[in-house]
Amino acid sequence: MKERVDISQIRRKDAAVFRKRLLHWYARNKRDLPWRKTKDSYRIWISEVMLQQTTVKAAVPYYEKWLKIFPDIKALSRATEKKVLKTWQGLGFYQRARSLLLASKIFSEKFNGQIPDNYDRLLRLPGFGAYTAGALMSMAFQKPYPVVEANIKRVFSRLLCKEEPKSPDFKESLKNVLKRLVPKRRPGDFNQAIMELGALVCRKRHPGCLMCPVKCFCLAYERGVQEVVPFSQKKNYETFSVAAGIIRQGKRYLIQKRPDGGPLAGLWEFPGGKRLDNETLEECLEREILEELGVRVKKKRFLMQVVHYYTRFKIRLSAFQVVPEKMPDKLFGRRWVTLRQMRSYPFPSGSSRIVDYLEKEENALKGNHRGHREKTG
Repeated sequence: MKERVDISQIRRKDAAVFRKRLLHWYARNKRDLPWRKTKDSYRIWISEVMLQQTTVKAAVPYYEKWLKIFPDIKALSRATEKKVLKTWQGLGFYQRARSLLLASKIFSEKFNGQIPDNYDRLLRLPGFGAYTAGALMSMAFQKPYPVVEANIKRVFSRLLCKEEPKSPDFKESLKNVLKRLVPKRRPGDFNQAIMELGALVCRKRHPGCLMCPVKCFCLAYERGVQEVVPFSQKKNYETFSVAAGIIRQGKRYLIQKRPDGGPLAGLWEFPGGKRLDNETLEECLEREILEELGVRVKKKRFLMQVVHYYTRFKIRLSAFQVVPEKMPDKLFGRRWVTLRQMRSYPFPSGSSRIVDYLEKEENALKGNHRGHREKTG
């Protein structure tokens, strides 16, 4: 097959060659990942949910930690939301963790702790969309269902030479092609092979076309436009500045639970909020502490700034050590906790970096005290 084959009009014979080349490459080059060593539907489910919006490198330690705490569906179904969110902390998109918990309860109550091998049933459960359901059907149950995610879109945008993979026309073309390509034997390996090809060879930048096992099917490669297809545009993030107040009494710090609703609902944070257009960060801090706690700030000292990216916006989080006027006796939705206790509470990623800073500062202070005692002793 020296000439390029049109992947959008692929014949049965050519489809067989495409699969053979791809699966042969995958067998020789796939990464050694923990979820590829099992056919356990629960473990595959957890890995696929974690890998949504998360890199493989970042997901591996979370996956291993999760399975130690929640080794099976029944263990997860009995967990509290607080423990689930804490275990998930750092992966972002916390609704995914809540959906895992909700779905596990349904699996325990209605399916005897098992995940049903029925695509339509899965789609009706919390957190299950076409991708997650298709991934489970193909990888855990070996049924020929296609999956579509970022790597697969990029691979096929080049194969089909489609500049804009988000367009409805491209999605329809991709769906039709994948239905014809996914084999009845080894559908899970086939889907993972395309994703692996996108991760290792058909990269977003500088694709390694010479190493590609299916470049003879690639229209972008034939036209020499593989470096610019798919069309990419620098993402513009809306930026917010946030001030957080670190209030301490002895060895305990004040933290508060975020309100219900929104992507960070149920997580814990330090008092504070977004800066208004006409405010300095210090003015924002004073206003937020007064609005949230009903007290005025007596003293404040800048500690650190954290920059953190979310799906559509960027947060500049500035932390200040705050000495307020007399605190109220009752603090609804808030708690005084030590740094050690704080580690058992789920925080957004930006706030958890403030906790790291406070721990380092406290450890440095302890070291200075020890050094002073040794000199004066």
